[in-house]
Amino acid sequence: MEITAFRKSDYEPLRTLFLNERRRTFSWLDPSEFQLKDFDRDTRGELILVARHHEVPIGFISIWMKNYFVHHLYVDEQHQGESIGTELLKAAIQKTKLPITLKCLENNSKAVAFYLKKGFFSIERGQSGHGPYILFELTGSIK
Repeated sequence: MEITAFRKSDYEPLRTLFLNERRRTFSWLDPSEFQLKDFDRDTRGELILVARHHEVPIGFISIWMKNYFVHHLYVDEQHQGESIGTELLKAAIQKTKLPITLKCLENNSKAVAFYLKKGFFSIERGQSGHGPYILFELTGSIK
C-alpha cells in the first residue's frame, strides 16, 4: 500500500468509493441522498491524499487546508482493518500543522471509536442535518 497525492486517474474510482462507503456507513439515512457528484462538491478546494494497493485507489483523506480540517476519510470496506485509515491520518499530519480537527456523526460509532483510539478527543458537540455530531481534535501524534 502506498499513499500519494490525488491524480486525475483517481477521479472516477474515488467518486464511486465515496458514494458506496457513504451509503454503507450512514445506513440510518436515506441512501438516495448520496450521489456520485457529491464527491466533486464535497472535496472542491481540498488536499486529497489517496491510499493505493497495486495502483488501485482503496481509500482517501481530504483536508481543508485553511484550518487543517479533515473533511473526509474513507477506506473501501474490503480493506478496512488494514491500518489504511491510520496511515492516511499520518500522511495528512505530515502535510498540515497540529492541531487537526474533524466532525464525526455520533451514530457512526465505528468511526467515533476509531478516532478516540487514535488519540483524538472531543472538544464540542452539536447538531447537524444528519443528527448529532462530535467535533474532534488531535494535538499530538497518532496512536
